[in-house]
Amino acid sequence: MSGELKNRRILYGRRSGHRLKPSQKTLVEEFLPAISLPASGSLDPRALMPAASRLVLEVGFGGGENLAARAARDPKTLFIGCEPFINGVVRLAAEVKAQNLSNVRIHADDARDVIDRLSPASVDAVFVLFPDPWPKTRHHKRRFIGRENLAALARIMRPGGTLIVATDIMDYARWTMIETAVEGHFDFLASASSDWKIRPEGWVETRYEAKALAAGRKPVYLQFECKGA
Repeated sequence: MSGELKNRRILYGRRSGHRLKPSQKTLVEEFLPAISLPASGSLDPRALMPAASRLVLEVGFGGGENLAARAARDPKTLFIGCEPFINGVVRLAAEVKAQNLSNVRIHADDARDVIDRLSPASVDAVFVLFPDPWPKTRHHKRRFIGRENLAALARIMRPGGTLIVATDIMDYARWTMIETAVEGHFDFLASASSDWKIRPEGWVETRYEAKALAAGRKPVYLQFECKGA
C-alpha cells in the first residue's frame, strides 16, 4: 500500500442524496468550478479575495443558509464553506449565483483538507452548525469536534477568533465542552447558563435547526474564543 493511500483520511457520512436535476448538473459543471477553492496548494485569503477584511470558515454548511445569508450582508468578508454532501453544495451554489455573491468559496469535500492548507492565524471565525452527532459510542471518534481537529483550528484561527458550535443533541454539547476544555486552546464564552441557550446576535436559522425545533428539541449555541496556537 502506498504512503498516500495509507495516510488518506476517511470521510464518514453521505456524499449524495436525491439525484440531481439537469439544471443542477449544469450548475455543478459550469458554475461550481468558478467559486471552488483551488484543488491543491496553500490557501492565502489575500489571493482568494484581495479586498477581504475578514475570513470565516463554515465546516459542514448543510444547505448553506447560514453562509449565504452572512455573505450577503457582509460583502467585505470572505466566506469559505466545506460540505461533502453534493445536494447541499448545489443548494449553496444556486444561492451564490442567484444573489451574485462574490465573497463565497466552496470546497465540496472534507473540511480538514482546507484547514491543513490555510495560513496560520488567518481565520476570524469558524461555524460548526448541527454536525452529525454520531450517537453510538463506537462512532464518537468520527465526530468533527475532537482534540485533533480543535488543535488544527487553533493553528489557523487568530487569537480572539470565535468558534461557534450549535447542536440539538445534548450529548454532543457535553462532548464539545469536554473536548475543548481538555484540548486547551479555546475559552468558553458563557457567563451564565442562559447564554448558551440563546441564539447569538445575527443568527441565521438553518434547515437542520428548523427540523430540530419542529421535533421539539432545543438547540444550544456554544461560543468559544480562540487563545491562539
